[in-house]
Amino acid sequence: MAPQNHKRYEKIKHLGEGQFAHVYQARDTITGDVVAIKKIKLVSGREMEDGVDRSAIREIKLLREIEHENVIWLRDVIGHRKNIQLVMDFMETDLEVLIRNHDVTLTSGHVKNIMLQLLLGLEHLHINWILHRDLKPNNLLMNSAGRLKITDFGLARYFGSPNREYTHMVVTRWYRSPELIFGARGYGTGIDIWAVGCILGELFLRKPVFPGESDIDQLVKIFNVLGTPKEETWPDMKALPSYMEMKADQNFTLRTVFSAASEDSLEFMQKCFEFNPCQRFTATTALQSPYFRSEPFPSHDSDLPGVSSVEKLNALKRKPMREIMEEGPIPVRRKLDFDNI
Repeated sequence: MAPQNHKRYEKIKHLGEGQFAHVYQARDTITGDVVAIKKIKLVSGREMEDGVDRSAIREIKLLREIEHENVIWLRDVIGHRKNIQLVMDFMETDLEVLIRNHDVTLTSGHVKNIMLQLLLGLEHLHINWILHRDLKPNNLLMNSAGRLKITDFGLARYFGSPNREYTHMVVTRWYRSPELIFGARGYGTGIDIWAVGCILGELFLRKPVFPGESDIDQLVKIFNVLGTPKEETWPDMKALPSYMEMKADQNFTLRTVFSAASEDSLEFMQKCFEFNPCQRFTATTALQSPYFRSEPFPSHDSDLPGVSSVEKLNALKRKPMREIMEEGPIPVRRKLDFDNI
């Protein structure tokens, strides 16, 4: 937090604002890079109790310890008396904008590329004992080079302590797993994986898969597609604090909802949507699934919608994704720099 750094960044324009922060596009006068600056207002004691500053401090602490091509990079932190400024990568758009734009065609290869980038970033977080706890399309930023980066770590937490309990009021409802809705306080990576399944389904449908209007309605929408959970496959279910017996008609299946989806993509989604969190994919097992090894293979970053013509030209020397997928085991692929694909 070097005090002289406040003069290093030249503001270009105001990008948006929330209740406690403004976001600006700026230029780093030393490197010439275009960056985003999130300016967080320091709040009063009453607001501090609501966790506004606590959330910002948590985000800084976590991002300072993460370095991965598919996670937003915290370049700098500038402290002032009235605000904190987080300097991060500038990303042109987010996945929600891409999904909602029906002028954009998302092919199977595009979807696989997006899921691959998401899981590579998520695996890095989980290997480093970090739960994101709020994965959703507008927390997945994308730039003009086709790079996807996970952002917004205000709800993220370290996990792994056996006796530690967490709040269940995390993850935007539409992406919230059943154990969270049932009030689970001890949970792990399964909550992020459930959200991954929801994001994949949303890429197919171009709208949320389970858009519940309340927690009860959320469960009904989930059970309508997946059926109701059974105690023999999820024995810990009834011990959860807010568990309730529910009867819901299974009016659909994954196959009827995603009628055009391939079998391996449905199997992938099913493993994300296992009711018992212990039976869900991990990010690593998801990366090893047949979904990524079957045709059509994940597209190259440069083929994603919105990639600039300059980036397309720069990509001509890169290997096609199919060659990369055939080169060997997942641990090798995981270390790849997407710029060299």
